[in-house]
Amino acid sequence: MLSDLPKDLAEEVLSKFPVTSLRRVRFTCKKWNTLSKDGSFTRKHIDKEEAKKKQRKEFHVVMMLDFRVSLFSLNLLKPNPIERLGQLISLDDTDQVDISNIFHCDGFLLCTMKDISRLVVWNPCSGQTLWIKPRKSFNKLDRYALGYDVMKNHKVLRFVDHCNYRTEPLLREFEIYSFESDSWKVLDVNPDWEVDFVHRGLSVDGNSYWFARDKVSIWGGGHSYFLLCFDFTTERFGPRLALPFQPFFGDTVALSSVGDNQIAVLCQRSSSPYTLKIWISSKIEPNAVSWNKLFLKVDMKPLTGVSFSYSGGSFFVDEEKKVAVVLDKKIGGGFDPTRNIAYIIGKEGYFKKVDLGESRNLTCWPLGCSYVPSSVQIKHKTA
Repeated sequence: MLSDLPKDLAEEVLSKFPVTSLRRVRFTCKKWNTLSKDGSFTRKHIDKEEAKKKQRKEFHVVMMLDFRVSLFSLNLLKPNPIERLGQLISLDDTDQVDISNIFHCDGFLLCTMKDISRLVVWNPCSGQTLWIKPRKSFNKLDRYALGYDVMKNHKVLRFVDHCNYRTEPLLREFEIYSFESDSWKVLDVNPDWEVDFVHRGLSVDGNSYWFARDKVSIWGGGHSYFLLCFDFTTERFGPRLALPFQPFFGDTVALSSVGDNQIAVLCQRSSSPYTLKIWISSKIEPNAVSWNKLFLKVDMKPLTGVSFSYSGGSFFVDEEKKVAVVLDKKIGGGFDPTRNIAYIIGKEGYFKKVDLGESRNLTCWPLGCSYVPSSVQIKHKTA
């Protein structure tokens, strides 16, 4: 009987499973269920997996394709550099749910539902979930962020700021949810900036950053663009942070995390030769940012013939190999929304396309974020 195995042998068997698949084995027997939830075992298992990934020079990312979330391995030394490790466990054991957006912070994923009826924080490693009810209701134009304060209390920021052509608010709501109190709190924010709906927040050291622009009515002049941080300790937005470039209307701009405390920003011009540039920060804080030299510069016209979609551009960087992986629909040689593609771009003309499979939903762009499993439990107030 599996339940009769000694603890050390049971640990050895369970260690053969990826951390994100442990939830499957919990239904095997009560002993394995208890062991797989043990914090010390999980931490040892994660450390062992991370050491193996470092040795193999690979890293894991989470991608949302066709409203489903999957775990992928990226190893650019392999003939097949991007490998799907499997779809992450369903948030609902009895039915699949359509996920429209994902945000990563501290090993947790914040998932928004396509039907905007629910919001959930999820630890794929432990399978633990926290379903969050709205204070009033969620909105299809909502922006979200997941972070934590200096005491490691996790929180969710939700805001919507929909204005008319004169920049007068038609719908403005800023609120923050605390895991600790299991409640929403309304924030008093009167922004002179805006965040485009397609630009997702990015978590670094517990705080969230967005690509933003100032509000200008149709009677005003041009926009200025900048980074904006929300500090989850002070529960306030910080000052405008300088970008290493000034984009034009229609350019593709995206943010990505690098390691634990750096941020990368991608900008691709919307006009020929569709030059793509990526910078990596040397320092990033709620009130200050500085940038390293240009990480990558590539003219994409000979490679794709067009720019990446304004709605796409989700990307990762491999600092050691000096390459970027950009997610989008199939472009070049004719736009094909039925295929999800990863474009691997490097210096000296290095370029490779990896087909991620069919996209049955033509309006669902592939999204991705770096992922490091965590044994941290979702701490929240219980009734």
